[in-house]
Amino acid sequence: MHSQAMNEGVEVKSSPMTKKINRPAEAEEAPAISASPPLERLQSPSMIDLAPKTPQSPFLSRLMSTPIASPMKKAIVSMQGYMEQVGNFTKLDPQDAWLPITESRNGNSSYAAFHMLCSGIGVQALVLPLAFTTLGWAWGIVCLSLAFTWQLYTLWLLIQLHESESGVRYSRYLRLAMAAFGVKLGKILVLFPIMYLSGGTCVALIMIGGGTMKIFFQIVCGETCNVKPPTIIEWYLVFTISALLLAQLPNLNSVAGVSLIGAITAVGYCTLIWVVSVAQGRVQGVSYDPRGKKSPVARIFTVLNAFGIVAFAFRGHNLVLEIQGTMPSNTTRPASLPMWKGIKFAYLIIAICLFPLAIGGYWAYGISIPLNGGMLNAMYKYHGHDVPNFLLGLASFLVVINSLSSFQIYAMPVFDNLEFRYTSTKNKPCPRWLRTGFRALFGCLAFFIAVALPFLPSLAGLIGGVALPITLAYPSFMWIFLKKPKKYGIAWCLNLTLGITGMVFSVLVVTGAIWSIVAQGIEIHFFKPQ
Repeated sequence: MHSQAMNEGVEVKSSPMTKKINRPAEAEEAPAISASPPLERLQSPSMIDLAPKTPQSPFLSRLMSTPIASPMKKAIVSMQGYMEQVGNFTKLDPQDAWLPITESRNGNSSYAAFHMLCSGIGVQALVLPLAFTTLGWAWGIVCLSLAFTWQLYTLWLLIQLHESESGVRYSRYLRLAMAAFGVKLGKILVLFPIMYLSGGTCVALIMIGGGTMKIFFQIVCGETCNVKPPTIIEWYLVFTISALLLAQLPNLNSVAGVSLIGAITAVGYCTLIWVVSVAQGRVQGVSYDPRGKKSPVARIFTVLNAFGIVAFAFRGHNLVLEIQGTMPSNTTRPASLPMWKGIKFAYLIIAICLFPLAIGGYWAYGISIPLNGGMLNAMYKYHGHDVPNFLLGLASFLVVINSLSSFQIYAMPVFDNLEFRYTSTKNKPCPRWLRTGFRALFGCLAFFIAVALPFLPSLAGLIGGVALPITLAYPSFMWIFLKKPKKYGIAWCLNLTLGITGMVFSVLVVTGAIWSIVAQGIEIHFFKPQ
């Protein structure tokens, strides 16, 4: 890409009078490097056009236009082309190079696909058939399809908003919200849900991973095993220590291999569970009628809770901007291109996994599917004696590995926020020993919550309702505030409608989840995980 200055005249002073010298088309000069831009300035050659040009003397202009200077001009043009490709004309804020999300910017579409698959397919997908027990066949498929399409659209919005026209890259969801809604309002709306999603998901992963470790041990050991098994708290501790050892990888790009393993295991256990369930046929006495007769009000709130379960299965928008922030970007290939390519591939695989899991699970178990654990516990409960132990053990092993991998992705925004506080105060990178301490502290806190509040998995609908604006509402509002589409135009009306609908759904889903908890009740027992 050539600088804009090539096509324009340059004002130079050769005497008291100022005359205009038109540069030859082939005489190109290296533009001046602009000063360090604000936080996360886009590394893009288009930024050069905004930088002030340094006036040249007439002698230098004439010299550069002579044949003797031709080799020098070619070298300058080649160097400029190279620099434009790597996007090094501007400097990023030094603090970005100190934080684990933006410490490395050599990501690509494959890394993005690995991260999105690892975070997009998880144990939350195993409870999708529970939504069908309330919604039924038709509405269950419609709601699942609508949620999938809606969240894929808002993903596209976030990818386009990542790089602003002014050159700023928003590599964190919170920063984008603060730019769109204002600093104070952005923090109020986004900070708690983002940290709640990251921290709460890590707590749930400890509980699910630790509990599945216990099941795996029982399957491998067998019914005649005389070895005293560890307690569930000890399994939680084993999982937490394993997750913290992996968490010592320095940045988000460095865990791409871990995410690849997590993606493979997620696809593996989802496919294994629904294939085994369908192959074994429907359980005896299967029924598809909603559980019990309920009043119209109870029916409405139960449906809203089912919406929350579906929304919970599509969480992960709080990681999209962070993943895109690990990619290089320039005007010839902005980061949105490889990011969207990776997401399209990832969500094709996610659809292939989630739809058969939800539909096949509901077909096989109907309303008999367990409320806790979903498809995984249903397979153990109804086919534990029919399916070879090898397959049961393999499913448990894959769930454990995926939980360990997903922990790294969801914990990264928390690690980044902790180190951001330190680097903002000290104005220097976080020492290795302190980084390790931050991550160990977070792991210990998550372990304590998992032990102290073992009933958290029963709150899947409530968690989905809290996360719903992050996924379905805020991206549409941020698009309107930042892109400023034509008022009452198609884009403006579409995003305003989706944003308002997402907020209304969020309130209704949270209300429905709370009502279901109060009406149906949950077994609350502190410090007594089972």
